[in-house]
Parts: sequence; C-alpha cells; structure tokens
Amino acid sequence: MSSTHNRPPHGILLLTCPDRPGIVYAITELLADGGYNILHSQQFDSSSTGTFFMRVEFAAASGETIDFVELNERIAPLAQRLGMTYQLADSTRRMRVVIMVSKFAHCLNDLLFRHSIGELGIDVVAVVSNHPDLGRIADSFGVSFRHIPVTPESKPQAEQALLDLVRAEAVDLVILARYMQILSENLCKQLNGHAINIHHSMLPSFKGAKPYHQAHARGVKYIGATAHYVTTDLDEGPIIEQELIRVDHSLSPQDLAACGREAETKALARAVRWHSETRIVSVDNRTVVFQ
Repeated sequence: MSSTHNRPPHGILLLTCPDRPGIVYAITELLADGGYNILHSQQFDSSSTGTFFMRVEFAAASGETIDFVELNERIAPLAQRLGMTYQLADSTRRMRVVIMVSKFAHCLNDLLFRHSIGELGIDVVAVVSNHPDLGRIADSFGVSFRHIPVTPESKPQAEQALLDLVRAEAVDLVILARYMQILSENLCKQLNGHAINIHHSMLPSFKGAKPYHQAHARGVKYIGATAHYVTTDLDEGPIIEQELIRVDHSLSPQDLAACGREAETKALARAVRWHSETRIVSVDNRTVVFQ
C-alpha cells in the first residue's frame, strides 16, 4: 500500500480517456518538457470498455514549486485532443471535510483519531449531527460540532443549512460516518462525487431494525462493510472499498455488531484516504482505485 504523506510536495495527475496508442508517451513528454520528474505512475486499460486510466505523481526537477495554473493550461489542449477528463491536484493541499453522524460513534472516533495523528490528508472543518450526543467526541479532538436537528417537517431547512456550511467553508468532501438519515435527491445531486457513505454489507442482505440479530438468526459466515459514493440510488453508489470479516456460530448478535463496527471503520478510513489522495476515478457507477 502506497502513501503520499512522507514524500516531498508534488503534483498528481489522474486521468481517463478512450484507449489509443501513444497516451503514456504524450503524458510523459508533456511533463518532461515542463521540467517535471515522474515519481510514481500507474495505469489501467479496461479491455471491456476500451477506456484508459492513469495516475501520475510528479515533482519539479528544479525543486521549485509547481505552477498548477500554467501546467493546467498546457494539459488542456492535450485533453481535448485525446478526449480526456482529468484531475490535477497539489499534494500539499489538504481536503476540507465535514463528517456527518447520528448516534453511532465508532466511525467518527476512528476518523478523528487518524486525522489527529496525521494519517489522513484532510482538515476536518466540522462534525455535523442530527443529535447532540457525539458533541463530546468532537470536542475532545478540538473539532467544531454543529447540531442540526432533522424532522420530516424541517428536513429541507436542515439540508440547506448543511449546504450553506459546505459552501461557506469551501468543503471538498462530506463523509456520512453512520449518519442515519436518507438524503434528498436534491442534496445527493448537489454533493455528487463529493460525499462518501458507509454501511454494513452481509449476504443475504438484512434491512430494517436489528440487522445483526437477523444475520445471527440466519447463521451468516461473513460480516462486511461497503464504502461508496452517495448517489440518488440509496446505498447503490459507486463502490470504493469493502471489508470482510469471517464469523461463525459461536458469536452472539452483539459480537457480530462489534465485527461490523470494525469492518466499517476500516473500509471508511481507506475510502477517505484514497479520495483525499486523488486515487479514485468513478465511471459508469464503478470505480477504478489506484492504491
């Protein structure tokens, strides 16, 4: 597993385009002509769709800072010629994040701890909750806590308050860390590509109250969790990461729930890290993740 946190400041180019000969050469030539050294490069050619994906980390050979405006101007004509969509990111810029929670604390506590030790390249702008219960955890990590109650009548106003916060604080990513409210279609569209959710995943699927009691009654052998981008299709957005834990008949429903919490924290933390490090391309309700 690679990480960018211990490397010197560098740029990241993440791209996708129809596959054709010469793409790698064109990208490397453009960077070399600009005076950049390639630090790390990964690529993937999807034979089923004829689509090419690439992620390149690079630094100025002179050791100077990267002029991202100038570089973007040089990439744009090439992107147009290749039919390429791309992201150009600065590794020194930390993504600004809002974490949304309800009453379950495990994912929030895990993310804030990882953030506090520098494991995640994010800045947590605020923790937002429809209940006041977890304010103490946010306070313990020195993070602002916003209680925005949600009722059927107040839901439009609550979602607008969230959007106002996102815009005022220039938030890059909203993390639903066991936020137990269904987002409206409008909010899902507003946050498209910029919101990650986590939920349990077991086969068979158990919905409604007490899913782990249902799983125990059916004798499941695996407990899992899925982290995915939020879309208007409930819990069916592009999957970023999944975690599985093998279980057996000796475990109680409470034990299964504990395994589920462990799976959720791991899957969500990896998804957040990969997103913050510009490692994910989402296309046709699927993702390509460069690790």
